[in-house]
Formats: sequence, C-alpha cells, structure tokens
Amino acid sequence: MSTRESHLEDTGTRLSEATAGDFFALLKPRVMALAVFTAFVGLMVAPIVMNPVIAVIAIGAIAVGAGAAGALNMWYDADIDALMSRTAKRPVPSGRITPGEALGFGLVLSALSVMTLGVLVGWLAASLLAFTIFFYVVIYTMWLKRSTPQNIVIGGAAGALPPVIGWAAATGAVGVESLILFLIIFLWTPPHFWALALFKFGDYAAAGIPMMPNVAGEASTRKQIFAYSLVLAPIGVLPWPFGFASVYFGIASAALGAGFIWQAWKVLAAPGQEMRPAKTLFAYSILYLFAIFAMLLADTIATRALVSAGG
Repeated sequence: MSTRESHLEDTGTRLSEATAGDFFALLKPRVMALAVFTAFVGLMVAPIVMNPVIAVIAIGAIAVGAGAAGALNMWYDADIDALMSRTAKRPVPSGRITPGEALGFGLVLSALSVMTLGVLVGWLAASLLAFTIFFYVVIYTMWLKRSTPQNIVIGGAAGALPPVIGWAAATGAVGVESLILFLIIFLWTPPHFWALALFKFGDYAAAGIPMMPNVAGEASTRKQIFAYSLVLAPIGVLPWPFGFASVYFGIASAALGAGFIWQAWKVLAAPGQEMRPAKTLFAYSILYLFAIFAMLLADTIATRALVSAGG
C-alpha cells in the first residue's frame, strides 16, 4: 500500500472537528491573494472600465476559484505534505480536516466560482478559470509535481493565468497585453520556487518530489535560476514599449529586473552549501512580482486621472 493510500485510509473515513479558520487555511490564502491581486491588475489595466459591481463579482469568483484549486491541491498532496516541515501543519496532513471534506469543499467551490463568473460576468473568463483549476489540480498536482523536475516550469502556467482571466472579464477577449502579464508570472515562477527548493532540499527529498536541485543538482539549479532571471528582467519592462504603461514604469521595472539579476548572480556565485543568497532571492522575488503589478496598477490609475483632468 502506498503512502498516499494509507494516509487516506487512516483519515478519510472519519469526520473532523475543523473550524472555519481551518477551512480558510485550506484555500491557501497567500497563493489566493497573489492570484486575486494579479487578476485585479489584469482587470484594471484593460481598456474597458467595468461596472464596479460586476468587477467585484468577477474578482470574488476568481478568488473562490483560486481557493478551490488550493483545497483540491491539499486534498491530493496530503501524503507528501505530511513529510515536509513547510507543509506538515496544513489542515489535511495535521488531521484537522479529512481528505473527503477537503475534496468536497474544493469541488463545490470550483463549480460555484466558474458558474458565477460565467453567468454574471462572461463565459470566456469562466472557461479560463475552469481551465486554470483543472491545470493546477490535474496537470500540475496529480501529474507533473511527482514526475518531472520541470514540474514548476510547466505547472507555473496555472499561476500565471489570473491576469488573463481578469482581462477577459473586462473585455471578453484575450489581448496581447494580458499575455505579457502571463509571461511575466510564468518566467518568474521557476527562479522563485527553485530558490525555495535550494534551501528546502531535504524536505523535497524526504517527500520524493523531483524538484530541480534534487534531480539535476544544486549547481545546475543555480545556473538555471540565473538564466531565467536574465530572461525575466527585460520581459518585466514590456508593458512600457507595448503602450499600456508609461516610461516611469519602464524605468522602475528595469531597476527591479536588475535587482533580480543581481540576487540571482549571488545565488550562482555562492559556495555550494551557502543558502543565504537563495533565501534572499526567494524573498526578493516576492517583492519583485508584487512591485511590478502594483506599479502597473498605479501607473494605469495615474494615466487615466491625467487624461480625465485634461479632457
């Protein structure tokens, strides 16, 4: 019997005494918050200004969908989550919520979010949300995560789709601008998670997850982190030359990209067992992505205010 089967046998047949806080934790609120924020930026930078009530409904549905994907991820990954210090206290492996409850919770929220977005906002956005949930749960969680060191590269597409969903909710289409936002998150994901994988090497090894450092080695992972940072930095500037951000955004995003490259270089140049640069890059990468999208949002609001004041 596999570890996963024994875990489900032990916990799947009883009822839990979970609190509301436990179910909220099941939604992966940090990941959900990132998805909601990037979706909101995608919605706001779109050329069509939505009705505020419809916009709130759209963001709410995207938030619920992101949380549903997190719940289904925790349901399926409870066996390996129990083996890693970073995830052992999650609701399912800790026993606060049973696997059956997590599965049912995730499925109900998935259906609710997609139907709400489709009926009240638009079916293109709803279809993209449904695909995102499917991709994250089935393609990434059930297949890629346990089978290939490229898991986070391919699987990162799910985390990169929220701004495209937001844009589609506003416009009913998928624009080049939204694909640029997708590309920024997509290229950001590998160096972000591989930095984490470097200093959590032992956790992933214990769980048998083929993360890049565990398969290709630390030296190769450091080189790939640096290579991705070299590609990411100029991509982060693209909203400016493509005309949906100002030169001020271009300058600031270029500076942030240079900082990313510098932090990645320090990871590359660090001695083999020195993990402080990887921890610093991991923290900087979170700041980088938040700052890029926050600056784009502020730039859009400021530009529209100037246009309105001038005419």
